[in-house]
Amino acid sequence: MARRRLPPASERHPAEPSSEPSSEPSSELSYEPSPDPVPLTCWPSGERPRERLLRHGSENLSDAELLAVCLGSGDGSMDVVTFSRNLLVRFGGLRPLLEAHPRKLADVRGLGPAKIALLKAVVGLGSRHAEAGIAHRPLLTDTVAVRTYLQHRLSGLDREVFGCLFLDTRHRLLAFEVLFLGSIDRTSVHPREVLKQALVHNAASVVLAHNHPSGNAEPSPSDVRLTEELRLLLMRLEIRVLDHIIVGHGQTVSLAERGLV
Repeated sequence: MARRRLPPASERHPAEPSSEPSSEPSSELSYEPSPDPVPLTCWPSGERPRERLLRHGSENLSDAELLAVCLGSGDGSMDVVTFSRNLLVRFGGLRPLLEAHPRKLADVRGLGPAKIALLKAVVGLGSRHAEAGIAHRPLLTDTVAVRTYLQHRLSGLDREVFGCLFLDTRHRLLAFEVLFLGSIDRTSVHPREVLKQALVHNAASVVLAHNHPSGNAEPSPSDVRLTEELRLLLMRLEIRVLDHIIVGHGQTVSLAERGLV
């Protein structure tokens, strides 16, 4: 009698699907789509940054809320306030954000040419507002305005800049000029050029200023030596050096207040 041939075991007992998850990575990505951002027009009026700004003033808004008022819209996936908060975190605060190069800002999704130009315009308006604040008043009686102005002009630059505020006999501003770029020492700052510009503006006194890109506004020994050299040279023509202000990140140091002028 011929033997009956049995089928393979795999055909006789089909394997049941395993309930254990596979250890191999899946080629498909699953995610939960984020909900559409709620437009600010749907927010309660007491929570909208623009309305709060007009009612209560800018001092009652956070940096993110003020930034949101300027930007006007988010990136499509989040509302403008959340977008603004993320920008501040990404750049490390308001100052680094506003001082960032346009190319770096353009890497951010949601920041196009119009918004980048607006941010740069905000910085420019702030600087001009600070300059207008010292234009027609004696600077010795409003040192806060002078420091604010120099912060706008010199803070956040990636290299050292040396400039002068040229003043009339009543200590009012005649002009501010950036005179030298680069490291500040005796080879890069030419005292006679400072003297020349003081004569061009018919200045009775000057306030020297430069920045420290490191952020530390403490004067170096070369800063002190340069200040004394300029003071002695300008004194020959009866032009007084009233102060030398050093600008760091969010801080300024007055050499006059330290007794070094």
